[in-house]
Order: sequence, then structure tokens, then C-alpha cells
Amino acid sequence: MSMARRALLQLAGAAVTAPAFSRVARAQTYPTRPITMIVPFVAGGPTSVLGRVVAERMRGSLGQVIIIENVGGADGTIGVGRAARARPDGYTLARRFFNTGLQR
Repeated sequence: MSMARRALLQLAGAAVTAPAFSRVARAQTYPTRPITMIVPFVAGGPTSVLGRVVAERMRGSLGQVIIIENVGGADGTIGVGRAARARPDGYTLARRFFNTGLQR
């Protein structure tokens, strides 16, 4: 009977001290470098203006620089394709706006 009690106490002691030796998981800070927002239309149009307004709001809430790249052509396909080929690290965003007919 004493052997079972000793094993139980050892198990309980190990369970209590185990969290002290475990590694602490910490979240990485995001963003740590500038974010690129790709607007898939030419500069100066309504989609470019809307992209800059969104970027300014993001800049205020994230506290990080937002770089706007206007990549026009093929009705936005080239810009979205460039964002799709970017590294999947969260620092390149594609802002796809619906074409309202005002762009042309």
C-alpha cells in the first residue's frame, strides 16, 4: 500500500513542477517592418484614393508604415497576381476594389 502512495505522491509532485520547466510560448510582435499594400489599378483613380484612405487608417491603428503600390493592367489581374506571388508572411496585402465603372 505504501508503494502505491509513494508513486502517487511522486506523480503529483511531477505534475506540480512540470509547468515551471515548460517553455513559455510568446507571440511575435506584428508588424515589425513596413507593410506593402498593392492596389491593382493605376494611380489617381477612385480605387487608388480609397486604398490610400484605408492605408492611412491602418497606419494609425497598427503604428507602422504602409507602402502603397499601384500596379495597373488587365483590370486588376496583374496586381492581384503580384500579391499572390509574394511571400506569405502577412506583409504584402492586395486591396481588390470592385470596379464601379468610375475607373474608365
